[in-house]
Amino acid sequence: MAIDIKVPSVGESITEVTLVQWIKKDGDWVERDEVIAELESEKATFEINAVQSGILKTVAKEGDTLKIGDTACTIDDTAAKPEKPQAPAENKKADKKMVSPPAPQQVVQNNEAAKSKEPAADIKTSPVAAAMLADKNVDVKKVTATGSNGRILKHDVLDALSNPGRPLNQEMFSREDKTEKMSNLRKTISRRLVEAKNTTAMLTTFNEVDMSAIMELRTKYKEIFKKQHEVNLGFMSFFTKACCFALQEWPAVNAMLDAENIVYHHYCDISIAVSAPKGLVVPVIRNAESISMADIEKKVAELAGKAKENKLTIEEMTGGTFTITNGGVFGSLMSTPIINIPQSAILGMHKIQERPVAINGQVVIKPMMYVALSYDHRIVDGRESVSFLVRVKELLENPEQLLFGKDPVKALLEI
Repeated sequence: MAIDIKVPSVGESITEVTLVQWIKKDGDWVERDEVIAELESEKATFEINAVQSGILKTVAKEGDTLKIGDTACTIDDTAAKPEKPQAPAENKKADKKMVSPPAPQQVVQNNEAAKSKEPAADIKTSPVAAAMLADKNVDVKKVTATGSNGRILKHDVLDALSNPGRPLNQEMFSREDKTEKMSNLRKTISRRLVEAKNTTAMLTTFNEVDMSAIMELRTKYKEIFKKQHEVNLGFMSFFTKACCFALQEWPAVNAMLDAENIVYHHYCDISIAVSAPKGLVVPVIRNAESISMADIEKKVAELAGKAKENKLTIEEMTGGTFTITNGGVFGSLMSTPIINIPQSAILGMHKIQERPVAINGQVVIKPMMYVALSYDHRIVDGRESVSFLVRVKELLENPEQLLFGKDPVKALLEI
């Protein structure tokens, strides 16, 4: 009897998915609950498991778009499980012999054979080319020889220097194109970005943060923190905590539009933008205002790991009241991030760069970071957006305030 394996429902608004790949192939024996295929919706990647042991018969092909409820494959649970072939006794003996350590003479021969595969040290070069290779420290493996008998000439070295990123044997001035079908996730990203630009009154305000205090704090406590909490102390926990305090002081930045109403959130579900293999995803840290720095770092590490393995669930990417994105990890010095609708604002972190700044009339070098807040001007006014970013800056430059959300001395004196 053949059992139909159908595409399951993965969310209220999702009507179709793409079959990314078959983990098991047509005709394979599959065990119950074994992963047999990987599907991709407009929000996440998920897997199909075998509901029963048997022989797999695929119906859909990789790359097909399937509706919810469509049959992806069938499993014949009446088929007999194939027996694994027994290895002959002679082969087993041969395997045991191979496991035994080689004789010293054999080791020498193997080493000589390995050396013979390596490029010879006396590669033929013209005198000028040899001098250029030594002077410019060019790897000869990356130089394509055009001279007779594989001789490297001067213009070969010049060509390698002028095209350092060009792979070997790639045709110059190629005019080839490659066309790929957009994935459901990429289609969703494109649609939401265009929708955000077209439906919001988006504006960006900038500021800069002196990262000296946080960097000194991390240097001093990172080893103790890692030993105590088994997670690295990164920058994201500081920014998340600072944003949570600032969001509670300026609730409009943490709000969203619902038709003609503004919904104010009394909690901070912080979305963290993560670059995944198949596109940008934005998993959510729930109630970030109520958890510790260590818990934030653990959650960031967990969500980032799942994103890289395409294991995030729809629930982990749904919701969120405010987004933080870090373009600094890619070297971005300044940018204007796009709002993650229906949220009203997004904070952009950037590269930390030493710059001269004026402090008390003196020019000093400080590790500075530009921060950008893009916001929906329909909900957030200029005073609120600028004040929010200034508050974030104040908290980051004085990280001891992250404990109470204000200066410890003022908290002590209740002023």
